[in-house]
Amino acid sequence: MSVLLRSIICLAFITAAMGCSHFNTAKHQPVIAKTTTELMANVSYQAVIEQPYQPAEHRISYGTDPAQFGLLWSPLPEQGDKPLVIFIHGGCWLSEYNIEHSYALASAIANRGYPVWSIEYRRTGVTGGGWPTTYNDVVQGIAAAARLENHGIDLSKLVLVGHSAGGHLALLAGANWQTTPTLASLPTTLGGVIGLAAITDIIRYAKGTNSCETATPQFMGGSEKQIPQAYQQADPASIKHWQQTWLLHGAADSIVAPTQANLTGAETIILDDAGHFDWIHGKTVAFELLISILDKM
Repeated sequence: MSVLLRSIICLAFITAAMGCSHFNTAKHQPVIAKTTTELMANVSYQAVIEQPYQPAEHRISYGTDPAQFGLLWSPLPEQGDKPLVIFIHGGCWLSEYNIEHSYALASAIANRGYPVWSIEYRRTGVTGGGWPTTYNDVVQGIAAAARLENHGIDLSKLVLVGHSAGGHLALLAGANWQTTPTLASLPTTLGGVIGLAAITDIIRYAKGTNSCETATPQFMGGSEKQIPQAYQQADPASIKHWQQTWLLHGAADSIVAPTQANLTGAETIILDDAGHFDWIHGKTVAFELLISILDKM
């Protein structure tokens, strides 16, 4: 990571009344950011879903299934011309966790001047998802952003952002952008991909024992030994080099271990004291870091 980039991040933290210290200057090594602030850290899922939010302005279907839709939040016109943020929510790829828990995050990002297209998709369980259906839905949902021009959204540049299992899907979509016709034909430039507490090594993750890790074989439709080719296709870690990619992770994350924040070529920041849900809560240090990255990408 360059000195300029480290300075930008520190400046953003200082502006938000945060401490910023100990940056590892070794290229492509995790940056450990310690912070002292009045903002929250290591928040619970309950705190996330209790946040207030502004409702989306538009709901647009991209398929015939009830789970195939996206929601659009637009910023105020006076907030400037910023890239479109396409957000993919997490929840262990499971039907039990839908787009609603990310409403407040999408609303908070829009309040900082970014249009947000947040995608719902079929997931493991009653919504009928799983690999590769879930991933294909996400690709269709991203491609549907072309229709946002009808709502005054500038598509000249966009950024993919995903949290947890949604980070896994965002990383795959970004890596396959040029080889996926519906994405490569979009009238836009992919400005980058940000994985928030993202699952990057699905093969290793499927061997874990927490509730989200044990949901992985269900999502994939079997174990890695049973369907090795499917796991290879679904595994960001199998991709040799990453560009324009950020991995933001919390050192206190107990759902997706910080060791998952490791892709060759990606810029990694591990935020001290941050937990798994900090990235989707608008009153946390982690959220301010996300905004600072969006502002400077």
